[in-house]
Amino acid sequence: MKIYPVILSGGAGTRLWPLSRAVMPKQLLPLVTDKTMLQETALRVHGWPGLMAPLVVCGNEHRFMVAEQMREVGITPQSILLEPIGRNTAPAVTAAAQHLLAQDPDAIMLVLPADHVIEKNDAFRQAVERATRLVQEGALATFGIVPGAPETGYGYIRRGEPLPGCDDCYKLERFVEKPDRNTAEGFVADGGYYWNSGMFMFRADRFLAEIEKHAPAIAQAAENAMQNAYRDLDFCRLDEKAFTACPSDSIDYAVMEHTRDGVVVASDIGWSDVGSWTALADVQQKDANGNSLRGDVYLDNTSNTLVRAESRIVAVVGMKDVVVVETPDAVLVAHKDEVQRVKNVVEHLKGKERTEHLHHTKVYRPWGSYEGIDHGDRFQVKRITVKPGEKLSLQMHHHRAEHWIVVSGTARVTCGDKVMLLAENESTYIPLGTTHRLENPGKLPLHLIEVQSGSYLGEDDIVRFEDVYQRA
Repeated sequence: MKIYPVILSGGAGTRLWPLSRAVMPKQLLPLVTDKTMLQETALRVHGWPGLMAPLVVCGNEHRFMVAEQMREVGITPQSILLEPIGRNTAPAVTAAAQHLLAQDPDAIMLVLPADHVIEKNDAFRQAVERATRLVQEGALATFGIVPGAPETGYGYIRRGEPLPGCDDCYKLERFVEKPDRNTAEGFVADGGYYWNSGMFMFRADRFLAEIEKHAPAIAQAAENAMQNAYRDLDFCRLDEKAFTACPSDSIDYAVMEHTRDGVVVASDIGWSDVGSWTALADVQQKDANGNSLRGDVYLDNTSNTLVRAESRIVAVVGMKDVVVVETPDAVLVAHKDEVQRVKNVVEHLKGKERTEHLHHTKVYRPWGSYEGIDHGDRFQVKRITVKPGEKLSLQMHHHRAEHWIVVSGTARVTCGDKVMLLAENESTYIPLGTTHRLENPGKLPLHLIEVQSGSYLGEDDIVRFEDVYQRA
């Protein structure tokens, strides 16, 4: 028996703006510890007897960051499955099940969202062990979280009859949508309801049989996408046309609400989906006044407040029950009772065709990163970091010229027919329309300043002729 963790690393985490953004969502951020939530999820199930290397499912735009974060913690995924577009959890898990079944007809899947916190790892492991016995017999298990409070931000699961021979295991009676306060209080008092964790466990063949029965359109589209998938470097790309045609639905609605073999494993594991700033505050350490702090923060007469400073000192005076989050290009101030409305800010930014919901001033690339430090009419200044041994694409721009000044490290520069080495304090000029490439041939990171000038400075003014990362 082999158990394969399937880590779902999709989603945008809009309620955690301005820290979580489309290009760098919450699962790729170090929100609670010094490791990202994706890394914590992978490490949580690393080294268990019977557990294989994880299968990670993520969006195409996050593929290099996911691969790099796995490398940083010494975990080599058995595959990284790329979704061309988000279609909720049911299609993603269906494709993952087909992928695993092709190599192991007895594969058991442990489906884990990448953006959850679990504080009691031993209790979680015990819950998985209890679920395993049921799954081997053909059950489709979900993990119901013993509620610690009448939460209105979570969906609930109603348990049915207890299952013999498995402590705290029950037939799954039904799922319940997020309740109002009075209903949630009734659920907690009843004792027969659990928070819906979004974590599942089942045999791959059993899940596929159930989704073919209850959601055949998803099953067929995912099968088509998997059959026409292809390798791209270390990634497995699902066929774009087939997957885009797949209906969007969750595992709950597509399968678990309909199957007769659903079970719920009651779990008290210190779980949170970190779905809001108040949820994040709940899982962070607090000072004597109930404040959750991160970064360079000064407080005076402030209590029960979350303050996160990313790039400068943040001073908060005379406040209570608020959230203050600072990033280099945006600041959020909200009352804790209103943090669910943060998603409205993201919608506003989208409607105004702004970019603060898409990416930070620092943007990560497979070769390193760049950060905007100044801009104006017809010019833009960036700080660029290239990792040792990496190279940018061979490219050209129609609308801008560039000056490169090396701050530290060594740069190999291709400019037209010339190839040159630049050391610290040396510079070069890339004329408009000239084919060029930047490489780091050294053993240390390359840091340089790029000054762009021209009539249009957008990132889409790139014509790539050659790229080791096979980007378009």
